[in-house]
Amino acid sequence: MQPHKKSQTAIQIVLALVLVFFIISFGVVFTLNFRPLYYFDIGHLNISETSGYPADEIRENYDALIDYNLFFGPDTLSFPTLAMSESGRIHFEEVRQIFVAVQILCIITLILAAAGILWQHTKKDVRYLKYASILAIAIPVVLGGLIALNWDQFFVTFHHIFFNNNYWIFSPDTDPVIKILPDTFFLHCAVMILGLVILGSLLCFIIYRLKVRAYSRAGH
Repeated sequence: MQPHKKSQTAIQIVLALVLVFFIISFGVVFTLNFRPLYYFDIGHLNISETSGYPADEIRENYDALIDYNLFFGPDTLSFPTLAMSESGRIHFEEVRQIFVAVQILCIITLILAAAGILWQHTKKDVRYLKYASILAIAIPVVLGGLIALNWDQFFVTFHHIFFNNNYWIFSPDTDPVIKILPDTFFLHCAVMILGLVILGSLLCFIIYRLKVRAYSRAGH
């Protein structure tokens, strides 16, 4: 392969990785902000019955938690009606740091991906879309398989990877918020994120095929 072609292929791979990071981070940010998923689960998972709190109160406390995790959210977490332990406060601070980092990553990769796509558009080279499609589909296949095999183990392993303490293991006596956050809801969040990543992969592939056909007809 000629040096020019090698460098161009490397650029395509880097742009594909940037696009994949955007797709993943966008999936996380979208799911974080998609509150109707939780509102649906309040009834679907019978959270009111299992927690002992009315639906309105559950939504109010959940909204406070989500607002706290947003980039421009409040600096401190305060639940409207639920108590919180010191270890619970520390854990939610760590969670917020992760979510804020993902939101920053989403913005940065969006800008980089947009700039790279505009640049490659002038070169009529869209291989990055094919590479991104392959990479993006591989991630949900692997993670989806692990989740399907054992969600509970996946959930525990995830926390061990991202947190260096056991503060995420809440006691309902000191941190009653755990009563309104069943594991199944987090499973639904994981499924939504993986679904959005798959959708992003499909969009990359479809756009790639359309662009290749268009360039072929134009004689490029």
